[in-house]
Amino acid sequence: MFSTSAIASPSVAPSNHPNWSPTRTHLKSEQVFVPAVQRRRRCRFRAAAEVSRSPTKVEEEGGTLSVRILREFIETNLGNWSGSFYQFDGRGNLLQSVNTKLSASSYGTDELISLVQTLYIKQPPMGNSISGYDSEVEWVEYKIKETNMFTADKYQQLGFFPKEKAFSLRYQTAGMLETVLRAGVLGEDDIGEESPKNLKLPSRRPSIVCESCLYSLEKDKRVRAFHIMDPQGVLEMLPVFLEERGDNKLSPFPPQDSSNRLSPFLGRWKGHSITKRSSIYGATISEADVVSLLELDDKGQLIQDITSTSGDRTTNVHWTGTVSENLVSFDGGFQMTLLPGGMCMGCPSDVGRSVAQSEPFHLEFCWVESPDKRQRLVRTYDMEGLAVSTTYFFEVRV
Repeated sequence: MFSTSAIASPSVAPSNHPNWSPTRTHLKSEQVFVPAVQRRRRCRFRAAAEVSRSPTKVEEEGGTLSVRILREFIETNLGNWSGSFYQFDGRGNLLQSVNTKLSASSYGTDELISLVQTLYIKQPPMGNSISGYDSEVEWVEYKIKETNMFTADKYQQLGFFPKEKAFSLRYQTAGMLETVLRAGVLGEDDIGEESPKNLKLPSRRPSIVCESCLYSLEKDKRVRAFHIMDPQGVLEMLPVFLEERGDNKLSPFPPQDSSNRLSPFLGRWKGHSITKRSSIYGATISEADVVSLLELDDKGQLIQDITSTSGDRTTNVHWTGTVSENLVSFDGGFQMTLLPGGMCMGCPSDVGRSVAQSEPFHLEFCWVESPDKRQRLVRTYDMEGLAVSTTYFFEVRV
């Protein structure tokens, strides 16, 4: 569940400087530079990602995103989506929820094809509405930056699995997420404060904004989950979009206490993983069979054992951790936040330490949609904050 032993992590050469190199993205029109992550005291980060030595194959000629892959990605996202946006803190506490709609269309052909998305955010009722009269529902429109051959490969570093309809991509501004919170929570009461009272906004210069999307195995719905790390590389918040294609109104997350949030992940799981490296790391594919066990011992300690087999190479990883409400902390500096609806999200407790050690690190999103099936996405980064690979897992309970 929580580890990534089966993913193909790179052997990354040490950097001449422990801090991150400036990088840019185009979520909005402005260019935002990623601040350097401050050096922290030395701490050994036990990376669960092992180097896969199995034969790999080149995904696309020239190591770049193909027109076919981009077209399939666009087709996966097309349509009108209705749902809700949820903002969780790093310990899994729900901070805000907002109704949203998303319209996705495309234009152009071949190398010029583009995905155009517009997000609609429902504003809260006006505070000065007349008693006895329902105020008209207001929706704020937000144009998301287009996705095309250039942005998907160079800036978003898209990791896409067409058959599974799963993907990860990166942003380095949180402008869209801030707009959702301002429009959906403050509405007309937004006076432009940088940090409005009682509302937690993402950092203006986050070190990482990673979107991971998993589609339902049973319905035409999906979950888009975001890791947002602050400028120092510490988890800041976990925004989640729960969406269904069409105009159907989705049920909210079921209420669950802390003990119920852990139980969907316990037990023995068996499955398969597919790892796709980014174009800057060769655009190759590798696969592995995975068996994992997660259980609580008689002292309440969480025990995790994972075995991955790729070709003639077998890797075993053993982790121990503690559970505090909705937060799981593993030895070695990796943490998992338990969310409602059979979801959890993992990251290093301090990315800055990994960067200072010139070590790769990974982010994880897991969704147990039904009691006996789950999907996972793992995104591996190098010490400069560039995406190295994306791994998709499908596992069944045994």
